[in-house]
Amino acid sequence: MSEELIRTEGLKQYFHVKNSFSRGVVKAVDGISLSIAKGETLGLVGESGCGKSTFGRTLLRLIEPTDGKIFYEGKDVTKGDFTPYRRKMQIIFQDPYASLDPRMTVADIVGEPLDIHKLYKNKKERKERIMELLRMVGLNSDHAQRFPHEFSGGQRQRIGIARALAVQPSFVVCDEPVSALDVSIQAQIINMLEEMQKKLKLTYLFIAHDLSVVKHISDRVGVMYLGSLVELAPSDELYRNPIHPYTQALISAIPIAKPKSEITTKRQILKGEIPSPLNPPSGCKFRTRCPMAKPECAEVVPQLHEVMPGHYSSCILK
Repeated sequence: MSEELIRTEGLKQYFHVKNSFSRGVVKAVDGISLSIAKGETLGLVGESGCGKSTFGRTLLRLIEPTDGKIFYEGKDVTKGDFTPYRRKMQIIFQDPYASLDPRMTVADIVGEPLDIHKLYKNKKERKERIMELLRMVGLNSDHAQRFPHEFSGGQRQRIGIARALAVQPSFVVCDEPVSALDVSIQAQIINMLEEMQKKLKLTYLFIAHDLSVVKHISDRVGVMYLGSLVELAPSDELYRNPIHPYTQALISAIPIAKPKSEITTKRQILKGEIPSPLNPPSGCKFRTRCPMAKPECAEVVPQLHEVMPGHYSSCILK
């Protein structure tokens, strides 16, 4: 087994809500424990609002965790000065336009991390490094003095990737990096991320909605529902043998390339609405939509357990 790079233990991110309409606590990330090996791509999937992006940002301490622990190469980095780890842990944001300062040129956007961490000796070295990064992501020197609004969505995402790689990180959170792009551009970005991973020996947490993309790029896949991890397994194993009813429903919804074969594919349609995160169901959070739910599901809070080697599920019925 590869050496562990990232580990979380019971990581939580709670938001207190208090307004004229509602009040309470939103458990956006509710006690997630997992590990990511060096050079691995861990995919993270689930419906909108399940806490995927919040988990990624909490992992990088862009939002300070409510509870739990974060380990980097075995060292607890949950509290204290995180500055030394900013270089090692970076993020590619979902919206390639909103994440880029419209008043800055591409050269300044990509060069800003170099300035903050003082990673050059003189202006010449800084310029050379910026040009090297732009070439690495498929842009050229002519793009350096342009502004974000002068680029297409795919090009803007390349700029965001160049910025993330500027400080030579070892771990990158890819927060839905292709969801805002056309399908043809998605393929280019995914291929580029895979090439970068091999060339620079990167480790990814790849957050996405598109299960086909996640299957293609990920070594292992975790499935989230209302802030909790409900299943975790190697990619091929998860798609071939999903155990949790929620995972089964997600995978059954993946479009099939040959429409005729869909006749033999049984779709699992989830009934009902996603429960409010302010007032989740007792016991298993998924039980109100689960076709297999039993009375005991309302009483027992399920824990992630190993069903078979490397394959974990939180369903108490399996």
